[in-house]
Parts: sequence; C-alpha cells; structure tokens
Amino acid sequence: MGIVIKILQFLMSFSLLILIHEFGHFIAARIFKIRVEKFYLFFNPWFSLVRIRGKQTEFGIGWVPLGGYCKIAGMIDESMDKEQLKQPPQPDEYRSRPAGQRLLVISGGVIMNIVLAFCIYTGINYVWGEHYTANSDVRYGYVFSETGRAAGFQNGDKIVNINGRQIENTRRFPLKMLARRNAVVEVDRGGQRTSVTISDDLAAQMLTEPLLSPRIPFVVDSLMSDGGAAAAGILSGDSLVAVGGTAMDFADQFQDAFQANKGQTVDVTLVRDSAGVDIEKTLPVAISASGTIGVFLSPSERFIPETVITYNFWQAIPASFKRTGTEVADYWTQFKLMFRPHMHAGKHLGGPIGIANMYRPYWDFEAFWSFTAFLSIVLAVMNILPIPGLDGGHIMFLAVEVVTRRKPSDKFLERAQMVGMILILALILFATSNDIQRIFFRH
Repeated sequence: MGIVIKILQFLMSFSLLILIHEFGHFIAARIFKIRVEKFYLFFNPWFSLVRIRGKQTEFGIGWVPLGGYCKIAGMIDESMDKEQLKQPPQPDEYRSRPAGQRLLVISGGVIMNIVLAFCIYTGINYVWGEHYTANSDVRYGYVFSETGRAAGFQNGDKIVNINGRQIENTRRFPLKMLARRNAVVEVDRGGQRTSVTISDDLAAQMLTEPLLSPRIPFVVDSLMSDGGAAAAGILSGDSLVAVGGTAMDFADQFQDAFQANKGQTVDVTLVRDSAGVDIEKTLPVAISASGTIGVFLSPSERFIPETVITYNFWQAIPASFKRTGTEVADYWTQFKLMFRPHMHAGKHLGGPIGIANMYRPYWDFEAFWSFTAFLSIVLAVMNILPIPGLDGGHIMFLAVEVVTRRKPSDKFLERAQMVGMILILALILFATSNDIQRIFFRH
C-alpha cells in the first residue's frame, strides 16, 4: 500500500507541475494572440486518452506520462512539425513575432513554476508555519559519522559557523558545507574554538551518508522483547548513566561501549524515576553479537525543542518570497556540485523512480506540498539551462538573435532541437538506470 501511495503522490505532483509549466507558455502566447494548436498533459503518440477540441486549441491527456506539451504555431518544439514550417509565416504564429514577445512566451513556463512554488510556500507558511531545529538549541553538540570523525570532527563538537557565517537552521548545514570547496567549519570543543576543513573526499562522502546528528542522552523509549535490555529488567523511561562502572552521559558513548563489549554481559547502571524519586540500579545486560541491547532511544525532539514560526496570511507572503529565493539558490548550488571534481555527483542523479521513492509511504500533506514546491523549483532551474530542447535553449538562441540581429535558420533550429532532445533522453535513461541499480544492486 505504501508503494501505491508514493506513486499516487508522484503522479499528482508531476501532473500539477506539467500543467502549470505548460499553462505558462499557453497564457503568454494567448496574451500576444499567438495561436496555440495543442495543450496536452502527458504525450500522446498515435492516440489520446482524452481529446477536447476548442475554438483554436486541442486540449487532451496523453498516455505516456513523461511530460506534456503546448504546441505553439510556428515554433520548433518537441513535436518537430516540419510541414508547418514549410509554409509562409502567418501573423498569428510564434515565428512572426518580435524577439521580446517570443522571449516572454518561452519564459512563461519557468516563471509559472516559480510562481507555483511561491504560492505553495505561502500556503505552507500560513497553515503549518515554519519549523526546524535551531543550532542554538542543540546544547549537547553533535555526533559525527565515521568519515566526519576521520576528517577532524569529534563527537560533542558544537557548530559555531560555516565559512564565517552562523547558520541557525540545522537542515542547511550539509549544503552550506558543500557550497564551496574546502569549506571551513568552526566548532566549539569543550569551550575551545577549533576549525575543521571539509576536504573533497569528505564532501563526496556527505552525498551518501549523513555527516552529523544531534547528541542526546541515552533514555530508553521502548524495548525489543527478545533483547538483552528487556531480559535484564530495563524499562521504558530508564536513563543509562554508566557501563562497567564507567560513567557516561550520551547515547553515542554507550553505543561505542556496547560495540567494544559485543557478545558479552556487562553491568549497566541506570536511573529510574519511581514516583518522582530517582532510583539508581545496576543490572547485568547481555550485549548481542552485533553490539546492541535491544532498545529504541527516545527521539531527539525530547531533548531539543523544535523552533516553530507561525504566520498569518499577510506575514506568510514575504516569508514565502524569502523561502522561494532561498530554495532556488540552494538548488542551484546542488546542481553545480555535479560539475565539481571528486564529487562523482552523476552517480547520485535520480530519475522518475528515484523521485517517486522520495515521497512518504503515507499521506502527509505538509510534506507532499513541500516536496511539490521543491520539484517546481527543480523544473524551473533545469528548464532554464541553455540546452537545445529546453526553454533555456530557446532563450539562448533568442539572445544570439538579439545580439547579432540575425535569426538562426529553421533548419539549424530543427537540428539543434533534435540534438537537445537526444541529450535529454540520454540523461533520463542514465538517471533511470541509476534508480534501477539502487533498487536491485544496492548492498
């Protein structure tokens, strides 16, 4: 059932993004009285699922869910309609209009995707507000991955700044550490300031594993019935304070101790709240061969408050402008990582399967709309790239026309469109192959 819900969410988002993008082209063309011949959700080779004939435009739904299109008269696009271009230009065709009008028609899709993201963020801010973990509230510091510790971080380090800038929203840490090569992270280590440099190797590793998480005490949330903790008499709510007589404060310290004593029975000291009185107990606990005792920790939210900013409708609007701009800038930073040496970001590129898998296997409307807004920004940024076959390719040729005052020939534009479509298809196939490898060949 979870897979079905993911697919449904993907199709809903994907359909909305296509309709809004193509509507941007459609409405801009109609404002300038340029004829639009077809407006389709999904592609329709050979036949259509739905077809409605309007006064000038045929509206429909195709059967190949790989995109959609808005066929504008006199424009070289993915339809590759060469017959129309053999006829003399008509007054209501795209090719008969000045470069400024053509530029707005081409830009309409990207503009509408940005507008959609802004509208969604406005709704999210108004209904749910903004919530995140503030760096200043992470009082115990952070626990770092093995790669992070090898790079120079130590468990318990508190992030002071990244490249000289204080970042309060902890979700933005990884991206800010990757934003430029050899990023410098200043940390507070036991009251002393020290710096750690994010090397290329560490940056590449950060694409595949989380670098850090908040450090928390070891408080038992629940137990596995067949684990060593349950057998020893540990209860939900107990706080572990020592292993083998060695006092410890944090969950990562206990986990390291259990790993060092896996397969053995050790004395674990805990503190238990009994009718408002703390009682200390020491129990012999069998540690499994994998170095665990069969407990689930209390979530970090119990120790670190979540920052929540609420907005009324009018406050949500400027906050959403800021969030939209931030998300566009952040995604552009992520995109540029693909071209950085040592990152090997291409192998992390995901296709439709990978995107669908990022949705939650249950209905969470805040998460759904947040991810839809993000994908709208992704679609806008990708479409503005100067690649033939994308909106950015048309804009590039328009810019050349404005500068040189010479319009590229239809034959050149046809060939460029064909090359661009082949490149885009190759990229989709490559990304989809990455998805398949992750599903069937992951270790």
